[in-house]
Amino acid sequence: MVELDLTIAQQSAMFEQDIKKSRFILHIARVADEDEAQTFITEIKKQERKANHNVWAYVLGKHDEIQRYSDDGEPAGTAGVPMLEVLKNNQLHNVVAVVTRYFGGIKLGAGGLIRAYAGTVAEGIADVGLVELVQQQEVMVTVAYSQFETIKYWLEQQGYQILATDYQTDVVLTVGVPTESIDDFTQAVEDQLAGKVNITVGAERVVERPYSRDISAKTASLK
Repeated sequence: MVELDLTIAQQSAMFEQDIKKSRFILHIARVADEDEAQTFITEIKKQERKANHNVWAYVLGKHDEIQRYSDDGEPAGTAGVPMLEVLKNNQLHNVVAVVTRYFGGIKLGAGGLIRAYAGTVAEGIADVGLVELVQQQEVMVTVAYSQFETIKYWLEQQGYQILATDYQTDVVLTVGVPTESIDDFTQAVEDQLAGKVNITVGAERVVERPYSRDISAKTASLK
């Protein structure tokens, strides 16, 4: 599986569905650390204090170094673990999810609970959408006016984002380049302009790109 740095497309979002008369409400948010995750969980518990359960899970770190969950009174392994697995299987990072349940009088059984909690998280993620976080460098490409249209056209054809164009004695184009591609980019630009270019690597930045995929609710618990 290709390693991706994915998160939800908004800072936070909510999704709700009814399953056999029980209400399942997902609150999901981006977080930077455990303090933020636990603060979010506490806030939702206060907001939904009349609920039967506030089950939660979160993953932190680019490689999911921190993973936590709670079944909050549901049978062990039927709630928090399935939620955590959905976050991990869909390659989300630095995200916390809380699923609130208001019991409607019909028992779902272990399998039904697993499907309900995992499905609520998966459908909520699909509803809000995903973005990929891409590490970029700002690269300044300085060229003579006679070369400007040539390099501008090439950059656009290659899919690079021109962040700014500064008309000085020469033309300076600021381009967003994926960090891991800096060397290849530099060589390609020099080849295009026969070396008649000055390239300076500047500040790092993180860019959010919309990312489309089918969201899986599959969990090991249902295998």
